[in-house]
This record gives sequence, structure tokens and C-alpha cells, in this order.
Amino acid sequence: MQGDSALGRALGLVRELRQRCPWDRAQSPQTLRPYLVEEALELDQAIQTDDPEAMRDELGDLLLHLAFQIVIAEERSQFNAEVVTRTLEEKMWRRHPNLFGEGRVSSDDHAGWELVKRREPRTGGKRSTLAGLPPTLPPLLMAYRLQERAGGIGFDWPDVRGPLAKVKEETAELEKELGAARREQLEEEIGDLLFATVNLARKLGIEAGQALERANIKFTQRFESVEKLAEERGLEMGRATLEELDALWNEVKSRR
Repeated sequence: MQGDSALGRALGLVRELRQRCPWDRAQSPQTLRPYLVEEALELDQAIQTDDPEAMRDELGDLLLHLAFQIVIAEERSQFNAEVVTRTLEEKMWRRHPNLFGEGRVSSDDHAGWELVKRREPRTGGKRSTLAGLPPTLPPLLMAYRLQERAGGIGFDWPDVRGPLAKVKEETAELEKELGAARREQLEEEIGDLLFATVNLARKLGIEAGQALERANIKFTQRFESVEKLAEERGLEMGRATLEELDALWNEVKSRR
């Protein structure tokens, strides 16, 4: 790895920090985990808001953390940047045989992608199609990735009508359980409904987490407008009736 490359300079910076700064020297992969997650989420927010300057800064922060993990691994004689990069290269060569040889599997065919991954060498024999996803993934994203992986080997609805019917089926099952008021069963039915809704979104080409994020933003904006309107009309939030609040909500909604 060239020392004057972007990654090489980042690695050099971290090596110097580890030598000269007591705090940086004391860090381990485990102690850096919370900061790594925070930086990844901050980058995600910058991408969501389409802010190039923020993306640049957050990518730099994330690069610092990647460099930290590599340098610490070097110090422990576990691996180095060259090994990390070569591992990445070999993985991409295997997963794009249409570009680098070894047969032809279209890189835009997700079923092909998942099948190629299943053929990759693993320790301990074959691994489930669903294995390897980090358990800390947000639940909506986890549902999306589980369904995507299963769909990648052909376990999927042929079109959107299947998941749409499943959403209706799960809604009907939830309605049946409402009278029973058994928390565990209600929780299970809600989970099934959410899972089916994520699948419907996936078949429509929509990432459910992003759709929910937009819905959260829309609700926040409308509710804050309701609060402002209530104040203008002398209504006190918390004392206004549901009918009054609902009327304000419909008024705000009609403006957009």
C-alpha cells in the first residue's frame, strides 16, 4: 500500500496518534465501537440530507475509524491494509465473474449475486443464505435484508400482488386478535404485519426504513404546525379535545 495514498496517509496519521497521544494509544477495537457506529449514522444523515460538505467531513471521520482498526490490527500482527484490500479484491472478483472471468453471472441479477456468495469458500461447510447479517441492524433494515437474501435465491413473490395480499391477510389476523388482548399474540401479529409491509415496500423498490423516516418527518412538521395553529387560536395543547385537534390536523393537512 503506497504511503502517500489517501488511505496510506490516514494510516500514517493514526500511527502517529497512537505514538504521541495517550487517549489514542489506549483505544481498542471494542472501545472505538460506539464512535464507529455514531460516525456511520452521521454519514447516513449527511447522505439523507444530500449535503456534500457534511458527507465529505463524515467520510473523513469514518476513514479515520477504518484506519484505527487497521493500525490496531497491525500492532497485534492480525492483518494489515494490504491484506484487507486484497481480501476485498478477491471477494469482488468472485462475485463479478462476468467481469473477471470464471463464467458469466450478471452483476445486475441479484439472484446470481446471492448464488455466487453461497459458493464462496467458508469454514465449517456451507452457511445459510441468511447467515452473516449483523444482529445490530435496525429491525426494519434487517427485515429488508432477510427478504432480499431469500429473494436472491428464488424464494420470492413474482410480483407486488403477493406481498400486498399478505399485508391484507396479516391485517385481518391482527383484527381477530384485538378482542383477545393477549400481549404476546398481539406482538407477534404486529411483527408479522410489519414484516409483510417491509416485503411489500421491497417489491415496490422502496426501502421501508427510508419511507418511515419520511413519514416521521412529515408527521413532525404537521404536528408542529398544529401546535402553532392551536396557539394562534387560543387552544391549549393537552386540554383541547380530540375533535378540535383533529380539525386542526385536517386543516394543516389540506394546506400541503
